[in-house]
Amino acid sequence: MTNHWIDYQHSDVMMNIGLNTAENHPVSMKWIQKAKDRGGKLICVDPRFTRTAAMSDLYVPIRPGTNLAFLNGMIQYALENDLVHHEYLINYTNAAYLVNEAYHFEDGMFSGARLMDDGIGGEKVVYDRTTWSYQSDEAGQVLSDETLEDPRCVYQLMKQHFRRYDLQTVSEIIGCPLETLQACAALFCSTGKPEKAGNIMYAMGITQFTHGAENVRAIAILQAILGNMGRPGGGVNAQRGQSNVQGSTDMAMLYHIIPGYMPVPSESLHPTLEAYHATSPGGYWANRPKFMNSLLKAFWGEHATPGNDYAYDYLPKIDKERSHIATSKYMGDGEIKGMVCWADNPAVGGPTAARKRKNSAKLDWLVSVDIFENETATFWKEPGVNPEEIDTEVFLLPAALHMERDGSISNSGRWIQWRYAAGTPPGDCHSDLWIVDRLFRAVRDAYQVDGGVFPDPILKMNWDYGEDASSARVAMEINGYDTRTGELLTSFAQLQDDGSTAAGCWIYAGYYANEEEPACQRRIRETEGVGNHPEWAYAWPINRRILYNRCSADPAGNSWNPDLPLFQWNGSGWNRYDVPDFNAALLPEESARNAFIMTGEGRARLFSNGMVEGPFPEHYEPWESPLANRVSSVQFNPCSTVWYPDDRADYASGAFPLVATTYRLSEHYQTGMMTRNMPWLVETMPELFVEISPTLAADHGLVSGDQVVVSSQRGEFQAPVCVTPRVKSFQAGGKTIEMVGILWHWGYAGLSKGPVTNDVAPSIGDANTTIPEYKAFLCQIRKVV
Repeated sequence: MTNHWIDYQHSDVMMNIGLNTAENHPVSMKWIQKAKDRGGKLICVDPRFTRTAAMSDLYVPIRPGTNLAFLNGMIQYALENDLVHHEYLINYTNAAYLVNEAYHFEDGMFSGARLMDDGIGGEKVVYDRTTWSYQSDEAGQVLSDETLEDPRCVYQLMKQHFRRYDLQTVSEIIGCPLETLQACAALFCSTGKPEKAGNIMYAMGITQFTHGAENVRAIAILQAILGNMGRPGGGVNAQRGQSNVQGSTDMAMLYHIIPGYMPVPSESLHPTLEAYHATSPGGYWANRPKFMNSLLKAFWGEHATPGNDYAYDYLPKIDKERSHIATSKYMGDGEIKGMVCWADNPAVGGPTAARKRKNSAKLDWLVSVDIFENETATFWKEPGVNPEEIDTEVFLLPAALHMERDGSISNSGRWIQWRYAAGTPPGDCHSDLWIVDRLFRAVRDAYQVDGGVFPDPILKMNWDYGEDASSARVAMEINGYDTRTGELLTSFAQLQDDGSTAAGCWIYAGYYANEEEPACQRRIRETEGVGNHPEWAYAWPINRRILYNRCSADPAGNSWNPDLPLFQWNGSGWNRYDVPDFNAALLPEESARNAFIMTGEGRARLFSNGMVEGPFPEHYEPWESPLANRVSSVQFNPCSTVWYPDDRADYASGAFPLVATTYRLSEHYQTGMMTRNMPWLVETMPELFVEISPTLAADHGLVSGDQVVVSSQRGEFQAPVCVTPRVKSFQAGGKTIEMVGILWHWGYAGLSKGPVTNDVAPSIGDANTTIPEYKAFLCQIRKVV
């Protein structure tokens, strides 16, 4: 998230796409309402008419799985009608850069496409990205044309690429009336005026697709061409579904990164530390050797030395894809013998969840760490399963609630806030830190006694957090310290690559720099400013509240909006209300050349080689879709791995003519463990249901309360139906397309029980992140007589 919920109050236009703010992120609605009170407008883009839609100034219905066509249409509208922020575009993006003459695009495919073995018996497109590059002179300087007229400049190639996404075409793809789409485009693109700011908020409703990462990239492009990045009231703002999702990603809970968003080393590409550092990108990431070496020092302390490449060989290297979907397949193949599920319940939450429960029976052992006994821990108790046929040994470790442990959490706006335990966990329940500390020490003791193939990474681990592990001691290690003096670091700028510093997560440097009064424990409200509250908690990185904030002022240093002067040059320095995301010692015209410090160009990348599908976002239909792709002959993301080809439904067969999408309730949370065991919440929302439109209900002779079986190519479940005008059909591609809305909080454990609806969801993921495509797939319903 580039900005913060509080900053929403400064938005002139807000687009809510792929999330239901009013119900799932209600606190943020306070700040949205403040913007509306001063004349701001809210656009809601959603397949359902939600409570957020009810509060919006404009509701835009959209067929599930077509967000990218919609966003590309917004980009095309801004380009076609010259609504872009020209001064911002030329100075702060790569719009003027000239692109490699060999780059081309044709019929849904970019230059460099190769059909390659996907490693599991199939094929997928893997691009050679050599042509996704710039032209340069003999000195290596990138060629550019600030008139934006050269046909090979990024701006002209953008206009050519997005030309196919006119609003009429987009309307027919997404199933939204043309007049509504035109009103949406005109309203949001009005923020391209220098004094205006537009904010785009999103969540899982645009990420859980085979092209989810491209959806987010399209948002970033739209915000960049309108000049909405780095400004109060602007930004690309992911609303997290729980209080510490941000913190968990910062600490590398995803398989492809290590703490601080550094890439996980590859067994084949990075066999040595030198090879890993050789792949460091430009921009501020050129400092990655400092971040990485300091991380290794935090892990292995005195055993990480220049002589052994700071114990780089101790760090596991990824050998192949290790995503959620891949892990399930490896379990089924017998490759994985044991699994620890920590506050995770894949038996309910995973795609094609029945397969995960079946594959769990092939494990030798399984550990579940949770506050209640969940379905993953009790897969052997599932109705219809004979426990005597299950050989898996299951361990349930009872954990403490978040109110029963202290430590920091990082909210959507990257604010790291310390919270204190409000009570003591009951019985044998313990905090996650207590459990992992005891577990590691037991493993280390076992290695000391029995040895092993390669015991050094365990035996030499820098692990000493006290007899009762202290969250404060962990925080100090994450913050970083001078290895010679033990002095805590105040900034990541102090990190070195020579072993003199250690830090568990470089972006957190400074949040716990004072053991007595750490910054993350501050609670001082702002008395003047723009609502950044710089002395409330600590925002990574370096307490910066709005990322890329050099862009809040023009190249001469004048704030785009004089009424919101985040940064204003006064002739000798900056008047400011935030920590600079640039070198403030330079004159404005000089610092403007590096407004996006994390990229090698110092500019926002409208054209980029960072995505696996192509340098520009391109619409593809979901893996299962009722329509052919309107803009090319390439039906679905050609770079996605198809793990289970037989799981795919054929729309032409007529067996599964409806589009399903999944979502959450306010009354229940995720797989339901925290809420289905609470009597008050169970009383409020006692059972699962599915939502359908009145027209679909009429077609099937259904009324609210009737039982239906929802089926897909992968499985089925039974639930009562709720007939509601919140769900409507879509007129798209010359067809009437009906939608089934599916909740997914239930399972066979807990106080309130119900079928596992993710049994019908496909195990297909985004080509970049492998997040499953929960939000759009084919299904059928039939009435239970």
